[in-house]
Amino acid sequence: MTREPATEPTPEAGPETPAPRTIKVLVWDLDNTLWQGTLAEGDDVEIRPGVRDLLETLDQRGILQSIASKNDYQPAMERLQHLGIADYFLYPQISWGAKSSSVETIASNLNLGLNAIAFIDDQPFEREEVRHSLPDVMIFDVSELSGLSDRPELTPRFITNESALRRQMYAADIERNQREESFAGPKEDFLASLRMKLSIGAAQQEDLYRAEELTVRTHQLNTTGYTYSLEELDAFRTSEDHLLLVADLDDRFGTYGKIGLALVETGAERWTVRLLLMSCRVMARGVGTLLMNYILTLARAAGTHLVAEFKSTDRNRMMLVTYKFGGFKEIERRGDLAILEHDLNNIQPFPDYVELELESYESLMGS
Repeated sequence: MTREPATEPTPEAGPETPAPRTIKVLVWDLDNTLWQGTLAEGDDVEIRPGVRDLLETLDQRGILQSIASKNDYQPAMERLQHLGIADYFLYPQISWGAKSSSVETIASNLNLGLNAIAFIDDQPFEREEVRHSLPDVMIFDVSELSGLSDRPELTPRFITNESALRRQMYAADIERNQREESFAGPKEDFLASLRMKLSIGAAQQEDLYRAEELTVRTHQLNTTGYTYSLEELDAFRTSEDHLLLVADLDDRFGTYGKIGLALVETGAERWTVRLLLMSCRVMARGVGTLLMNYILTLARAAGTHLVAEFKSTDRNRMMLVTYKFGGFKEIERRGDLAILEHDLNNIQPFPDYVELELESYESLMGS
């Protein structure tokens, strides 16, 4: 079975239908937004009605949350702790600087694009300042608070295991990054200290929700930007002419969950990597190269040629670097779609700092 998804563009296709916007982070103002009153004026502030439930709802959906507030940091954090909600917020920016700078810092720390960020504030001046400086950020007035949980941008199609654990995973990333900053020695030694375990194999039916989520959410480390529905992914999973591969990563700090996805069309004379993507949370771990090398070893075992499609976006240049560093060379150009080829002669060895659990070629191909 060979099947092209409706969302996979070709040079002859007309304009693509834009995917619905997905908000990955909601950034909160504090005074008269998250809570009632103004902390710096001595008010005994209390959380606004409905906010606690909204924090929990968004958290369970996998939508991260942070703070951009003009306040003194220590009193504000102490109040959040007193209210029992401080742990919901990653990289809170509480200072007297411009809120646009705070929102930009949050996006940078989370390694997410500004079009994945929403900001809510009660003050027209603050909303306009962020809107003017960061036009890609979605802006909400506090008057819209009661309807936020029904907004399509904040309502994922489904919730995966990774969704419900996303905040905890990012919190673990913060601890990893802090350890890395204080680590004295080569990067390879730090990576070895993480005791990473990477598992790669054929996608199972229970993996498909997360696989669809990865195609929708992952932009920076995505080789083509193709998005696939659960139904399309299931068709590829059961196709005799495709391999749908998923990668899981764990280390001593906990699980990263399913962080990689690859779609390979397996023709008799040539294999084509239609999609290779990795979660942005593992950018610094080098596992994108490991998934690519796994595909190379499979193609060599099959005795076939291997090419990969690459479609440049405004954020995925790192994946082109990964391909070229891994030995791929461009052989063809179809509009904005590049076709890259690997001769399969020189495949980089897997590093010693990662424990690998790889499904065998024989198992994948059903022989």
